[in-house]
Amino acid sequence: MEQSTLDLDLAADTIRTIRFLSADAVEAAASGHPGTPMEAATIGYLLYRRHLRHNPANPGWWGRDRFVLSCGHASMLLYSLLHLCGYDLSLEKIRNFRQLGSGTPGHPEFPQVPGCETTTGPLGQGASVAVGMAMGGRLLAENLDEHLFDGHIYALCSDGDLMEGVTSEAASLAGHLSLGNLTCIYLDNHITIEGPSSLSFSEEVATRYLAYGWRVIRVEGDNVLEVDEALSRSRLSLRPTLIIARTHIAMGAPGKQDSASAHGAPLGAEELRRAKLLSGWDPEASFQIPGSVQEHMAQVAEHGAFEERLWSQCFSEFKDCATELQLQMLEMMAGELPPGWEAQLPVFCPSEGPMATRKASGRVLEALAPRLPLLVGGSADLAPSNNTELVGERYFVAGRSGRNIHFGVREHAMGAILNGLAHMPGILPFGGTFLVFSDYMRPPMRLAALMGLAPVYVFTHDSIALGEDGPTHQPVEQLAALRAVPNLVVIRPCDANELSEAWRVAIERRNGPTALVLSRQELPILARSCLGAARDLERGAYVLAPEQGELQLILIATGSDVHLALEARVELQRRAVGVRVVSLPCWEIFDAQGADYSEAVLPGCCKARVAIEAASPMGWERYVGLEGRIISMKGFGASAPAKDLLMHFGFSVDRIVHEALDLLRRA
Repeated sequence: MEQSTLDLDLAADTIRTIRFLSADAVEAAASGHPGTPMEAATIGYLLYRRHLRHNPANPGWWGRDRFVLSCGHASMLLYSLLHLCGYDLSLEKIRNFRQLGSGTPGHPEFPQVPGCETTTGPLGQGASVAVGMAMGGRLLAENLDEHLFDGHIYALCSDGDLMEGVTSEAASLAGHLSLGNLTCIYLDNHITIEGPSSLSFSEEVATRYLAYGWRVIRVEGDNVLEVDEALSRSRLSLRPTLIIARTHIAMGAPGKQDSASAHGAPLGAEELRRAKLLSGWDPEASFQIPGSVQEHMAQVAEHGAFEERLWSQCFSEFKDCATELQLQMLEMMAGELPPGWEAQLPVFCPSEGPMATRKASGRVLEALAPRLPLLVGGSADLAPSNNTELVGERYFVAGRSGRNIHFGVREHAMGAILNGLAHMPGILPFGGTFLVFSDYMRPPMRLAALMGLAPVYVFTHDSIALGEDGPTHQPVEQLAALRAVPNLVVIRPCDANELSEAWRVAIERRNGPTALVLSRQELPILARSCLGAARDLERGAYVLAPEQGELQLILIATGSDVHLALEARVELQRRAVGVRVVSLPCWEIFDAQGADYSEAVLPGCCKARVAIEAASPMGWERYVGLEGRIISMKGFGASAPAKDLLMHFGFSVDRIVHEALDLLRRA
């Protein structure tokens, strides 16, 4: 972060370079969004040249500030800045903007683009992720060192970001927590794709954010001195800051400035030529970077390397006197789990009686919290139901961080904030709600899977067996919807010991998110000699109860439906049926095991198969084939006690036995 005297002439040349480098790339691609990079060039320049603490040679430096381009359609603004500052993003990549394998995708993608802090595009997500980053930064600063980890989070937002409800949820929590290490810059350009923003957006944004508890500063977005001063002031605030910058989309384009047409289409060759001519730029040159600008921006890399060297010296001194707990945190930040952490996973005995997997999850979290000091999370106002509290740990409040988080009734923001926390080194975030409300979290869950981030979702009340709250709260289609997301692992454990193993798999999985789907109702703890008997959960599916004699039938179930399959097996064995029960807690992991293991669990010679799951049948065909049966939900649930519902919708031993025998008769 450099605060030397501003050279206004050099600043103006650099801003023009950013504008036209961005517009040229969009023109060459024949698609993209030139207007926002042009209007935000002044803000981007001041951030990257004067205010952002970063080192282009080491984009992952722990001591850096972070910049989130929430309006991801303005990706060329980011790419122009990264190139000029010396990140590993060549001019050739910019020339190939939006082309296959170019390294400069249409919206910024993490981690493919060096210097890109998070994937953005769906509006509102970036601003909300930034809140999670700010929370994570505060947590690291207070637990390690306030000077080493005092990084600031900046987010650049558009009208669309502020219209999306997730931003309101996240901004409300940020104000409540007084996140002074967060600054959002709002490009108030009065334009949306359909026309003037006044068509649908007339609220007083400043008043709304003041009500959230933010500090608000107004500037003219192209006034270098005003923006520079506002960025300096925001860094000193004890509250999150919203800088409202009055900007003009496609700044400097004579026929496109302040028009909706500049949002999502190239300016056109003639309009771009006129804009360059009016700005004193060579109208015939493309991708022009003056030598003076190159030299000016090269100083960013020099200054960043110098700052990191100083930081590293201080960090080395800190490590020499760090506590054992802090050393464990540093180990996690380096990507390692503390040795022997999994030894604390509880083993559950059948003598403990039936236990809901949501309750068992609470027991696991209680055991893991002391061993994983950067395990952080909470619930969307459902901690007593989700069992997500880390017992004995502080809550995150205004003025003090903590490992327990009250997200409030904000599932959508919770999902995005978990992504922000997951971006911070070492932090293992989790968040809980009812499975049916996972629908509120779909966009950030999809982005977590796309980015390879690893938050853990604790989804309880997994079926119609939650009972009297009725069909509004009873999930049916949610399991199928979650399983449809690439790189999202969904685990529905059948008892407390499978649950314990599910947490182990989720903690060790660092390349994507994991959803734990847990029961409200109590489930039998299956007789096992030790926890190791449930270790096959790590393979997605396993033979829980083998057949006696010749294999004639396979019952396949997940979660709270497995014990029904086991009871049905007993009845079928009385009728001399050789039946195997397969527990299939995780489709994604099982499908990745390969043909040999799949054949061992579900041998192709046995076509008589019955699947049992109190949810949508979608997808089960892959396991039961065309000749098998699926006992599932065909519609929504109803309001009644759980036992009555299960019987009414056919989830009973009698129904399973009937379907199995009928299937065998027809074979």
